[in-house]
Amino acid sequence: MTTTSSASPDTPWLQRLRKALPRLLLLAVVLAGIVVAVLNRDSIDSAALEAWINGFGPWAPVVFFFAYVLATVLFLPGLLFTLAAGALFGPYLGTLIALIGATVGATIAFLIARYVLADWIAARTPARVQRVIEGVEDEGWRFVAMTRLIPFIPFNALNYALGLTRIRLMSYVLASVVFMAPGAAAYAYLGHAGRSLATGDGDLVQNALLGLAVLGLIGFMPRLIKRFVKGRKSLQETEPPAPDTASEAKSGSP
Repeated sequence: MTTTSSASPDTPWLQRLRKALPRLLLLAVVLAGIVVAVLNRDSIDSAALEAWINGFGPWAPVVFFFAYVLATVLFLPGLLFTLAAGALFGPYLGTLIALIGATVGATIAFLIARYVLADWIAARTPARVQRVIEGVEDEGWRFVAMTRLIPFIPFNALNYALGLTRIRLMSYVLASVVFMAPGAAAYAYLGHAGRSLATGDGDLVQNALLGLAVLGLIGFMPRLIKRFVKGRKSLQETEPPAPDTASEAKSGSP
């Protein structure tokens, strides 16, 4: 007489755990990295960062790019890295490296939030908060553009927060790279001006004034975007409806 043994099916909670395990592991790794980075952020200053990057010789731009991406994901101050980019690589290459690094890091943070937390948050969001989120989603790239131009909005936290919405990834990326460019250029120029002051090379006054001029322009850009959006909405409201050609043809036929 033989006995057959069959594996008992997984219970529903075990199935849910297995399905959620990759997300939980990713969340744990990101949270651990953020905690370690935040606890040690006081030990990161511009002089130490520049000395560390210079040690990589010709690979310094590549290493700095990946360091900027990681810093964006782990809540390290982006301003410090952008100033260092200008000081290390000059205003033009520094702006390019800082802008691309910030955009890639912001996109990774956006995708982490969308993959790990978006569904869980959406299922537990009160109706009042959900209406706010829907308003953000309706604005789409315009909301991303406005927030990229306002310097006192926390950049790192915003990347994760926007990942909890249903804003399209391409709209998020394009608005980020376009509207972060003025700030990246301004701070890279200021970082380059600071290096010029320390070494006595280059035109310090010209670089500093150019950086400050771009920062001043950034302060006016949110108003310009508001006027542009308001103008488009008013134009759409006053635009007459398109004539129904089919009904006109029918009424005009004998």
